[in-house]
Amino acid sequence: MNEQVRAISELDRVIHEPGRLMIVALLWAVKECDFLYLVTATEMNKGNLSSHLARLEEAGYVGVEKTYRGKVPMTVLRLTPAGRAAFDKYRKALKAAL
Repeated sequence: MNEQVRAISELDRVIHEPGRLMIVALLWAVKECDFLYLVTATEMNKGNLSSHLARLEEAGYVGVEKTYRGKVPMTVLRLTPAGRAAFDKYRKALKAAL
């Protein structure tokens, strides 16, 4: 197997899925954001976004904090240190594969 094909096959599958890649890339660029920002930025529906976030949280890549802004519930999301490291590794691996 040549090096490029091997590199592609070794990409982090959790991040590589297009919806999750979009989420991680957005979170990588900011310290934190709320759920509604991600709904708008990704143009995903709330259920689909929630499903992807649950998978990223399960992998330890995204931290989810339930809080309130006044009396309104708010979900704050951020990449964990492990998520930042995984995304950096993913970017380097993808660049090497291409």
